[in-house]
Amino acid sequence: MATNKTVFFLIGILLIVLGASMLGPYALQVILDEGSHSFISASFVTIFIGVLFILANLEKEFKLNLRQTFLFSSLAWVMVALFGSLPFILSTQDFTFSEAFFESMSGITTTGATIISDLDSSPKSILLWRAIMQWLGGIGIVVMAITILPLLKVGGMQLFKMEGPDSTEKILPRTIEAAAIIISTYIILTFLCGFFYWVFGMTMFDSVSHAMTTIATGGFSTHNDSIGFFKNPNIEIVASIFIILGSIPFISYLKFAQGNRKVFFNDVQIKGLIYLLVISITVMFFYLMFISYESSLLDKIRVSSFNVISILSGTGYVTDDFGLWGKFSLVFFLLLMFIGGCAGSTACGIKIFRLQMLLIFLKNQIQKLISPNSVIITKYNNQKISDNFINSVIIFIFTFLFIFLIMAMLLSISGLDFITSISGAASSISNVGPGLGDIIGPNGNYQAIPDISKWILSIGMLLGRLELFAVLVLFFPSFWRN
Repeated sequence: MATNKTVFFLIGILLIVLGASMLGPYALQVILDEGSHSFISASFVTIFIGVLFILANLEKEFKLNLRQTFLFSSLAWVMVALFGSLPFILSTQDFTFSEAFFESMSGITTTGATIISDLDSSPKSILLWRAIMQWLGGIGIVVMAITILPLLKVGGMQLFKMEGPDSTEKILPRTIEAAAIIISTYIILTFLCGFFYWVFGMTMFDSVSHAMTTIATGGFSTHNDSIGFFKNPNIEIVASIFIILGSIPFISYLKFAQGNRKVFFNDVQIKGLIYLLVISITVMFFYLMFISYESSLLDKIRVSSFNVISILSGTGYVTDDFGLWGKFSLVFFLLLMFIGGCAGSTACGIKIFRLQMLLIFLKNQIQKLISPNSVIITKYNNQKISDNFINSVIIFIFTFLFIFLIMAMLLSISGLDFITSISGAASSISNVGPGLGDIIGPNGNYQAIPDISKWILSIGMLLGRLELFAVLVLFFPSFWRN
């Protein structure tokens, strides 16, 4: 019988990996002589606690039942965010605990919201750690989306389960088996992205940092002006390509490695992503033409393409202050924040497949009105879809929007204005990063907002990243009963 010891044993392993990851920024601290040893201290504490977790929870056999899997899914991310905040707290940058936790949660959930107002003058070790956090978070969510969330049947995610038995007792070996291919693909894409960044003019530090946040669709940058700092169309093209590659379901890479060479052309969700990108870019391009945006034709195409790709995927890189483009752009980008990328990728939001399932549901309802006695067989990616599955997707979308409204109201109560409250709630639960308006817009940051708002947004990031129900189920008393 599985016990909670397995949960804490696995968390101990994660903390050791996290602590070991801090040694990279520490080496940079030493090389650049930044006058701080915050990372070695944070690393020691994190690894020490991780070892204690492992030693205190040793068992002959490690298993996870359904309840322990839900508990691990949420607790792991909270603990990683908590210990990931130590380098910020111990640094010389005067982070408060609220700010440090917010920055850490934003990193590990690949949200990209930041409280750092002057990135250009910040220690490079801190900037590198932010990138590493997003990179680790990207791997984490992909592994969870493919191996754990489908088995938990969270919001329709069971559609993306791997081939094999449906027993939660076999989560661990199946996770290890899939993780090898996923991590290898992830590393290769990161290396290629960094290489092309470097070829087209980024420094080695910038190319490494941006490669990690690009593949993770996280959006943390090393400069205040984000990708716009480089003023290089080639860099924007590279970013766009690898953001899309990070937004593709990683189960497709898994299937490709297993011999399915046509998976990228046959996957309905990938097709939906491409169609949505083409339509959205076209709409934004003609809008920029309509408002007489002062730039050449190619620049309009480039600006509209990059910002649409960045916002839809939840990356949050910016090259221009789209808040100055008019009210339509604000509403349009807010909509894209909600939609997000593909399930099983590092992207965010409601996800493309849920939007597709909603459209299928609407089509079926109209068909039933026309032909009440007709028998409708619903399929998605050549898989038969049950009514219960469609219902779970609709419930997810409703819950997503409901929590968004609750968060927006809480943020307004905390003292934020209407635009900041609405866009802040949307960007956090959709894991996008930059919001709208003067405070948290493309040229702003989250430092000025109250601490209570930062905690509300941190909770929103966690909920959005873990598909809502994996967290919400923990607050039901029945969950804790044997």
